[in-house]
Amino acid sequence: MNRASRQIDLGGIKVGGGAPVTVQSMTKTDTRDVASTVEEIKRLETAGCDIVRLAVPDMDAAKALGEIKKQTRIPIVSDIHFDYKLALEALRRGVDGMRINPGNIGAKYRIKAVVDAVKERGVPIRIGVNSGSLEKDILTKHGSPTAEALAESAMRHVNILEGFDYRDIKISVKSTDVKKMIAAYRLLAERCEYPLHLGVTEAGTYELGTIKSSIGIGTLLAEGIGDTIRVSLTGDPVDEIVVGLNILKSLGLRQNGIELISCPGCGRLEIDLMKLVKDVEDRILNINLPRPVKVAILGCVVNGPGEASEADIGIAGGRGKGMLYKDGKLVRSFKESQIVDELVKELGTFAEPV
Repeated sequence: MNRASRQIDLGGIKVGGGAPVTVQSMTKTDTRDVASTVEEIKRLETAGCDIVRLAVPDMDAAKALGEIKKQTRIPIVSDIHFDYKLALEALRRGVDGMRINPGNIGAKYRIKAVVDAVKERGVPIRIGVNSGSLEKDILTKHGSPTAEALAESAMRHVNILEGFDYRDIKISVKSTDVKKMIAAYRLLAERCEYPLHLGVTEAGTYELGTIKSSIGIGTLLAEGIGDTIRVSLTGDPVDEIVVGLNILKSLGLRQNGIELISCPGCGRLEIDLMKLVKDVEDRILNINLPRPVKVAILGCVVNGPGEASEADIGIAGGRGKGMLYKDGKLVRSFKESQIVDELVKELGTFAEPV
């Protein structure tokens, strides 16, 4: 399946309709703490985040959005449950997108007030359905939060918005169960043309969450399903961006940046490979290149040349020295302590001329 979705504009970022798949995260600060929230958003932006979502639990948080918006650059999405007045205030404060389920905010006049406001400002809405928050009647009908139940709930909310002639919509149907999440998105992909926001909710810690998200999100993207993604991890939200970008790079969906590969290590290791890889990751985190560059890090100078032949740049270390390969050919050698500096210098040759 190569799904063609509608396109929406979220603060200048195109989502769907053939636009590049974007990576999102959510701040973990108290939105009412403007300074901490701004600092976290800037860290996310530096890491490559395209869109950021902020929790809006009360009116003070909604009012803080205006100052946060002034001090940041990437599109901001307000995350609101139940209270339509919070949605209206968030819109007055200039948010670029909104996550709200219209069926949960009560009377028809409340829904209409929100729809009228987003129409006026050109702000899209994300309908976000989770396996833990399904309507009681749908849960009773299906007996459990099945993939069909998730899809049915999402389409119910869609129908409410369409009833107000509003279609700047994107949808998520997240579950902690990877198979269920995949099945639910496949159902939606068949039933509507709205852009889909992929994610495995409450995926867990970095290790387990990375695996679950990579399988769930990666499977769907490989099938041509999905327009924007969020990797949900317990911990620093910057990790979510790193994992998300790596998922896109592994599928060839990011046309710039660095793909880092490294050998698993064996008894021939002649260098502290784990430390070397970590040092390289830290140094290249904020390097953005005009095309994909594959970097291979090898743990010995014996097999390094052959293993580096498929990479744009290969570095091997051991016996007190480092060696740098480009397109499979030895370029230069240097002291082991200079490996990271020499790699960063070589990456500079791939940058676009100023």
